[in-house]
Amino acid sequence: MTALPESAPFRRLPPRRQSRSAILWALVGVVALAAMLVACVIYTAPVLISDWRIRDTARPMTEARISDGRCNSKIVVHVCNLTLTLRQPAGTVTRRVNYVFSGLHLGDFSAGAMGDPAQPDRITTTLGLDRLWNRTLTLVVIMIAFATIIVGALVALVRNWRASSSPNG
Repeated sequence: MTALPESAPFRRLPPRRQSRSAILWALVGVVALAAMLVACVIYTAPVLISDWRIRDTARPMTEARISDGRCNSKIVVHVCNLTLTLRQPAGTVTRRVNYVFSGLHLGDFSAGAMGDPAQPDRITTTLGLDRLWNRTLTLVVIMIAFATIIVGALVALVRNWRASSSPNG
């Protein structure tokens, strides 16, 4: 490394000024990731919390049916959406559940209806209960990743904006 004389001045080198389109695309990405984070909180987290509450008291629900179900796999992340129906004398209980979990899997998933007889509105499936820890860790990792990327992008935008608008830049 070349040694500089002690009297040599150091010059601050700010980043190039960002174009408006680059800033716009960064903000669009932040909004998209924020929407995905909100979707995790609205659709996936409540079902997960409900399954944790009934995990010890869940029993097979022979009266319940899975009326609709589909799982999609993207590399190692699986997203399953199911509609569960339970007919009771007081009326029919219908619940939509969303499971997000990770792992290597080939083929179809199987599921049976489960629930707490004392809380029939919280029907779930064996698929969801068998993968409770996996679902929890997957959701936490996804949410932390989204939040980190959002904060990092916003911090980078602000730092670059400040550096390029400073009097030295």
